[in-house]
Amino acid sequence: MREMRLCKRQVNDPQIIREILEECDVVRIGMHDDEGIFIVPVNYGYELTERDGKLRLTLYFHGAGEGRKAETLAAEPEVAVEMDCRHEVITGDYTCSYSYAYRSIMGNGKAVRITDEEEKKHALAKLMEHMAPEAAVDFSPEVLARTNAYRIDVSYFTGKERKRK
Repeated sequence: MREMRLCKRQVNDPQIIREILEECDVVRIGMHDDEGIFIVPVNYGYELTERDGKLRLTLYFHGAGEGRKAETLAAEPEVAVEMDCRHEVITGDYTCSYSYAYRSIMGNGKAVRITDEEEKKHALAKLMEHMAPEAAVDFSPEVLARTNAYRIDVSYFTGKERKRK
């Protein structure tokens, strides 16, 4: 993978990566089909683990069983992901010296439609844990049957932070 241009902004600390995952509300998923490249913002759940000294990221999201997103993921599961938070304008002395403070995660992975009912419950529970941790989680069989759940096995990702001076 390509080295980050401004390495001083790269985030490698697992705790900060976890903070970014917690603070962000949306992951944007980049896909490609016959019509072109498109991006879909979705709410998500996640698991961040460490194995063999390397951070492993799994993202979970849900959606309808039909439509462009579902069709594309079935045909071409390779995706790009992006999320960002802590947005703040950094003012400058002149127009082009303005900048932006943020934290972000970007990466690539493979999206897999989850068909196993127990894994689907796990994925949806992770989504609820992240988006509404105080909500009671109880999935009816009818809702599970009509909801597509996906897992993105992120093969590569980087964290980045631009702090306010």
